[in-house]
Amino acid sequence: QVQLVESGGGLVQTGGSLRLSCAASGLTFSAYVMAWFRQAPGKEREFVAAIRWSGSNTHLVDSVKGRFTISGDNAKSTVYLQMNSLKPEDTAVYYCAARQTARPPGYYRQARDYGYWGQGTQVTVSS
Repeated sequence: QVQLVESGGGLVQTGGSLRLSCAASGLTFSAYVMAWFRQAPGKEREFVAAIRWSGSNTHLVDSVKGRFTISGDNAKSTVYLQMNSLKPEDTAVYYCAARQTARPPGYYRQARDYGYWGQGTQVTVSS
């Protein structure tokens, strides 16, 4: 049974930093792409970043490039999203997702493409 558990959200001021974690179990890690999505109130869930377990191949959307970094620790079965220089528009519930695929991490960027989800963690950036 696949299980994804996010943690690390919170309240931070503009310009601050947070690190989100996604602990995964029940996966054959090398066969999966792990992704972060976010959903702000009244908006659709949007893709933020993705990584393949088996290497350093990553993909981030343009709006977070230079501010966010996605990384993975295979030994801990955990994916991280380091968020720096946070802005109020980054406020959202952040979700971890997984998809079994051989495609590169930037190939699947729609929420409907992912079958496994965590419960989400709230990130609030105050101005």
